[in-house]
Formats: sequence, structure tokens, C-alpha cells
Amino acid sequence: MEQLLTLDSLFTLFMLVLLQAVLGFDNLLYISLESQKAPKEKQSFVRKMGVGLAIILRIALLFILVKLIQFFQEPFLSMHSNSFLEFDFNGHSIIVLAGGVFIIYTAVKEIWHMMLMKEHAQTEDAKSKKSVNSVITWIVIMNLVFSFDSILSAMALTSDMDPTPQLILMTIAIVLGGLLMIVMADRVSNFLQKNKMYEVLGLFILFIVGIMLLSEGGHLAHLQLFGNHVTPMSKTTFYFVIITLVLIDIVQGRYQKNLLAKKEAMEKAAEKNEAS
Repeated sequence: MEQLLTLDSLFTLFMLVLLQAVLGFDNLLYISLESQKAPKEKQSFVRKMGVGLAIILRIALLFILVKLIQFFQEPFLSMHSNSFLEFDFNGHSIIVLAGGVFIIYTAVKEIWHMMLMKEHAQTEDAKSKKSVNSVITWIVIMNLVFSFDSILSAMALTSDMDPTPQLILMTIAIVLGGLLMIVMADRVSNFLQKNKMYEVLGLFILFIVGIMLLSEGGHLAHLQLFGNHVTPMSKTTFYFVIITLVLIDIVQGRYQKNLLAKKEAMEKAAEKNEAS
């Protein structure tokens, strides 16, 4: 216990919470968008319950990974007999790849509904009638998918500690990170609901999250296509793309407002000329 009360351990705890926050951004966005499929009066409850259950399961996952880390890293399906496709699938890579496929599917489906306005309007009621339990279940499942990287990174960050203090610090960090996610999920979701135009931006960011998970899963599986290794998208690249998308959206929004203002001014000037 003395190892938990040192300045180094407190700094490590701070870094673990910061790690949870940074790696949890994509998870936070998914929670905010997925919760909107529940009835409006239940959305805040869905976010809190989903993240709350995910915290408990994430702690359980932490203990499982500590004990069975080798199982998740050990390949169970391999192919190296040709130059077109090579891989070494393990439990970790399968979970990450499945999460990436599901997120891309979700993002593309919602973007397609937005493009077809009539269909989107017809499906709004269906979306709002989606059961609370169903939404909570998907939030918990995807939270666990995103948990693997954060837990493995936390294990690497605390690898120089004794097992017991290591588990205690990571457990505290998971709880604090989950509480932070509950608070931020409500704020992000409320912002998206008040500013519907940013929901499209959020879906495209979610699409990129899916691509990032696919690249990471392919890297974990040592996937090679036509002799080329699949490399993971770095967090730096991910955040650079996000910032670029946000800037494009801001510039495009202001440009569109200027065009509308200019058009209105021209119409008013034309009306004055006709009146005179």
C-alpha cells in the first residue's frame, strides 16, 4: 500500500486518467450518437447506465486481461501460403476488427438516412422507439471494444509496478475515466441535439474511427495484402484528420452564411429597384 501513496504513483494515476480521456474520445462520440436512438426522456439514463455497466465490465476485463493476456495475443488462425493474403488472427485483433466493421456500418447507415430526407423522416420514429435495453447493450459492447487499447496501454504504463498496486491504480483510473465520460457524454449529446448540422460531422468522425479500428485490427493480425503490411492509424493522424474536418465544417458554414446574406441583399436591392 505504501507504493500507492508516493508522488510517482499519484502522477501515474493522473497519467492513467488522462490516457482514459484521450483514448476515450471516439468512444464518447459513439455513446452520444447511439443514445439518441432511445426515447428522448430516457437518453440521459441510457448514457449513465450504459457507461456505468461498462465500468464494471471494464474492471472485470482488466482482471481477465492481466490473467489471460497471452490468450488474447496468441494467434489461433494463420495463413502464410500465398503472396496475396497473409494473417495471424488472435482474440484481440478479431474484437478490434469486428468493432471497426460495426462502427463503419452504423456511420454509413445514418449518413445514408440523412441523404434520403424522406426515409430519414420516416425512420425518426422507429429510431426513437428502439428499446432502452438494446441501446444500453450496444453502448456496453462498444465500450468494451474500445477498452482493449486503453487497458493494454495502462498496463504498459504501469508495468514497472507490483501487481497489486498496478491493479488498484488502473481500477481507480477506470472509475474516474468512466465518471468523466458520463459527464462529457451528456454535454456532447446535448450539443449535437441543439446543433443538428454537427451531427453529420460527428458521423463522419465516427466513420474515421471505424477505419482506425480496422487498420489497428489488421496490424494486430499481422495482415498483409499483396505483400503490403497493414499499418495502424496513429492517434496523431486521427486527431489531425478530426481537426481538419472541424475546420472545413466551420469555414463551409460561414461561407454558406455569407452567400445567403449576399443573396438576400441582392434580392432586397432588386425589390427596391422594382418599387422605384
